Amino acid sequence: MPESRSTEPLVWIDCEMTGLDLSKDSIMSLACFVTDHNLQMLDSTGYEAVIHHTQDQMDTMGDWCKQHHGASGLTKACLESSTTAETAATELLEYIQKYVPERRKALLAGNTVHADKAFLVQEPWTKVTKYLHHRIFDVSAIKEAARRWAPVEVLKKSPQKAGKHEAKADILESIEEAKYYKRVFFDER
Repeated sequence: MPESRSTEPLVWIDCEMTGLDLSKDSIMSLACFVTDHNLQMLDSTGYEAVIHHTQDQMDTMGDWCKQHHGASGLTKACLESSTTAETAATELLEYIQKYVPERRKALLAGNTVHADKAFLVQEPWTKVTKYLHHRIFDVSAIKEAARRWAPVEVLKKSPQKAGKHEAKADILESIEEAKYYKRVFFDER
């Protein structure tokens, strides 16, 4: 049976973590925006949260995270935050539900979004991933296809990422990158 055109929204989430070890690391901050199926923002403000962490949690981060999150100010922001992961998970789901009233319709979207999802399927975030469709929209998969099969000119014109590793900046870059690939590969000419 052929696929049908989807008009369901995309829920763009980027997380910054204390590391990538699911057994000990956790989400420090996240940002979320919701777009329609054509990548138009449904809300330009989005949702952002910085999650409280203890000094002990910050001290167990690896060198890259200590240096980067220290320099960006995220470590300090986490220490000063009073937002718990439970509160942020509830607020995030409420934000999503405001723009996506029907459960299991919208896809989780982002760049290398499987890494974010690996943390979001853990408590207390599970309610967010259970609300979304089981499929994901991964811009990095489109980028990798382009690196293999697109004309070199398409690659040269692709948006360059700043590599800030800050949740809001990263997710907005992902949306812009998706818009570029949509325009060059999928929009009718």
